[in-house]
Amino acid sequence: MSSEETFETLLLSIGCEFGYQADFATAAIVQVEARRDDNRFRIARESWRATPELQTDSYADWQGNPNRRLIIPPGTTVLTYDAEIEISALPDETDESATQSRIEDLPAETLVFLLASRYCLSDALSDEAWRLFADAPPGWLRVQAICDWIHHNIQYRAGASTPLTTSLDVFNQKAGICRDFAHMGITFCRAVGIPARYVFGYLPDIGVSDPGTPMDFHAWFEAYLGGRWRTFDARHNFPRIGRVSVGRGRDAVDCAMLTTFGDATLQTMKVWAEPKTNPKH
Repeated sequence: MSSEETFETLLLSIGCEFGYQADFATAAIVQVEARRDDNRFRIARESWRATPELQTDSYADWQGNPNRRLIIPPGTTVLTYDAEIEISALPDETDESATQSRIEDLPAETLVFLLASRYCLSDALSDEAWRLFADAPPGWLRVQAICDWIHHNIQYRAGASTPLTTSLDVFNQKAGICRDFAHMGITFCRAVGIPARYVFGYLPDIGVSDPGTPMDFHAWFEAYLGGRWRTFDARHNFPRIGRVSVGRGRDAVDCAMLTTFGDATLQTMKVWAEPKTNPKH
């Protein structure tokens, strides 16, 4: 966040805790820390803790996502990330004037986000995308039409998908969780020539009713319009406050919160994202 910006800000408390049980030493990669290059928020404080204490190696992957490598030892291991984030108190930006670029005018680094990927089968759903959205004006309004269709035609249902579920599966079964909504949005955008990428992170329940379920990570997507990446969320389908990005990529393959290379079992998981202060200038 620029020091020259004068809009209202919030201080958020975010974090997570994982409890793992392993019979053997297991290599793992953890991706739960707030991105350090997102200018929409500032990390005021953060900490990482492992019990028992473990050696870790931090690195940024090809999309700049913060990752941490470690070895989960035999027995019970608890991994905890905790941070305070200063972030705008304004909701997601809406800009109906944002235009769609011609493919030949797109920056080279966005082109990979036009291609089909592991979960986003834009090639398989290309005909459906054009059938549904050809009449929507190109640009912001077309992406919003995509979000509207997903929001009204895909049912949010816990347990409706598995780690193998693709956007084609979701289209056919008409149900999924937040990552599936994001995959559907990305798929349709790519199919109509709009670069789109997957994002996951923390999203506090600010300005919305308590859903009555435990806090979890959330997934949304970004579309490249008007010369920059714009936030869209087909699951909620209205501007939200307090998004803290952790991972960005082609789809959820690039943004796994925890990957284990062995037989370590996740036994407990807790996620938190809540305001610590009222808005301030």
